[in-house]
Amino acid sequence: MLLSLNNAIKFKAKAPFLLRSLSFATTKINLVFRNVSTPSKAANLTLTLTRRATAFTPSLFPCCGAAMATGSCFQVKEHIELTEIEKKIFDRLLNTLRHFNLQTQLRVAGGWVRDKLLGKECYDIDIALDNMLGSEFVDKVQEYLSSTGEVAQGLTVIPSNPEQSKHLETARMRLFGLWIDFVNLRCEDYSENSRIPTMKFGTAEEDAYRRDLTINSLFYNINTNLVEDFTKRGIEDLKFGSIVTPLPPKATFLDDPLRVLRAIRFGARFDFTLDEELKKAAACDDVKTALAAKISRERIGTEIDLIISGNQPVKAIDHICDLTLFWVVFDLPPKIEPAVSEECYRLSAAYLDATWKIIQLIGSSSFDGEQRRLCLYSALFLPLCSATYKDQKAKKIPAVNYIFRDSLKRKASDAETVINIHKSLEKFLSLIPSLLLNEDNQLTEVDWGKEFVDVPVTSKLRVLTGLLLKEIKHFWRVALLISTLLYPTDIDCTQDIIDKNFQLDKRKDLFVSVESAIVKLGINSLFFQFVEFLCLILPITPIFALVNY
Repeated sequence: MLLSLNNAIKFKAKAPFLLRSLSFATTKINLVFRNVSTPSKAANLTLTLTRRATAFTPSLFPCCGAAMATGSCFQVKEHIELTEIEKKIFDRLLNTLRHFNLQTQLRVAGGWVRDKLLGKECYDIDIALDNMLGSEFVDKVQEYLSSTGEVAQGLTVIPSNPEQSKHLETARMRLFGLWIDFVNLRCEDYSENSRIPTMKFGTAEEDAYRRDLTINSLFYNINTNLVEDFTKRGIEDLKFGSIVTPLPPKATFLDDPLRVLRAIRFGARFDFTLDEELKKAAACDDVKTALAAKISRERIGTEIDLIISGNQPVKAIDHICDLTLFWVVFDLPPKIEPAVSEECYRLSAAYLDATWKIIQLIGSSSFDGEQRRLCLYSALFLPLCSATYKDQKAKKIPAVNYIFRDSLKRKASDAETVINIHKSLEKFLSLIPSLLLNEDNQLTEVDWGKEFVDVPVTSKLRVLTGLLLKEIKHFWRVALLISTLLYPTDIDCTQDIIDKNFQLDKRKDLFVSVESAIVKLGINSLFFQFVEFLCLILPITPIFALVNY
């Protein structure tokens, strides 16, 4: 039986909700789908569904085979509780419908519904409309609010960009301090020679099946105050912690390859399990090629930033490694020197793991959000800290700069900070023995520059530490933490790191001891101001003048 992707939603298994199942004999149904990423004459995609003859018995504690096997079961609320601000927002939208006698169904889509059912607050409200464009409805809301003396803020329209897999026009406005996005429900038609669909209005069910994941396919109908689960498994997958696509995963990912990274991010964020078929699709060459070619680097960089800033960055990066996506995401410049081994990403993931665990041991309050984020990036790219490439003027540029600026399209200051942290490591490692013993004569030889030649031996530790801290400013604790992964320098700890023999307590104690020694030196902002003053008035600063400061 040949089916188009659009017709696939008619053949969906109706999963039990709040019921325990008893399974009997099984039958198999083979459904053949056209691969929407290729011309019509290309090979078809076959999906085998297993249908069980099932009897249901009520249960106070819902569970299923998968959940029982993994021990995973998550608390999901039976209904959504609105905050006072959400009530005001939805009230204004419903009043707009009444004011203009509109027969439009307003549905909150995706992440807001998911988070609310999981008992988490969410301020990202996306509203899907069944019979009009978002821009048209926003104009109506603005007109209604004006008639009542209220003012909507920040009205804007973000156009669609099918070439970058952004298929929908989005209208935005700000109500009661929250940004609200408005889009129309969508349905897709694929031409025979294009992987870019033609968008048209669809039903809520059609739209649900076009979503990236079942847990993101739920709707909250503002008109009826009801949660709608058109895939018949969104709530079940929330309960059992499953990351699954509504339709076959390869077709879903080829439609928008960024969904691979979103699946990884949500799986890590909620500690959910990635579906096996999803993992196979994510790791296939077609999807990896599409991710590299079809998705803008800005969108990839945004997803990676959300991952690194999230609550489970290590788990997410491990998924990226396991699915062989690391070098697709963190694309390297051509002719990099020294050459980077294909397995280097394993060491990157291991350094990230060790750093994350040390941060937890030290206490996350030791770092603010920006310091933690760039600390994790510094660890992730530590194996690449000495790698360079030549630009068009044959100038050597750190490979890390290319990853931030070109592969991820992040801001220049991120690249500069991580590169400065990497550059500071040799100096930090040279200071650690002396800082631990509080003895200047333990300093190892490092090129600090000719201006330090005349510094008295008895003052070198404070002076050099102060100048190093001046170089990296409030990221000095980040540099110290990364240094603990490389200390002592006379022992190669690479294999231990890869094997995850992190010696966490030892490295945490080293961090705390060195941090305490630096604080005791009394190097503060006045010290830095004095250094800057001397650097301004003298061509070569007589650093020994700082001895009695």
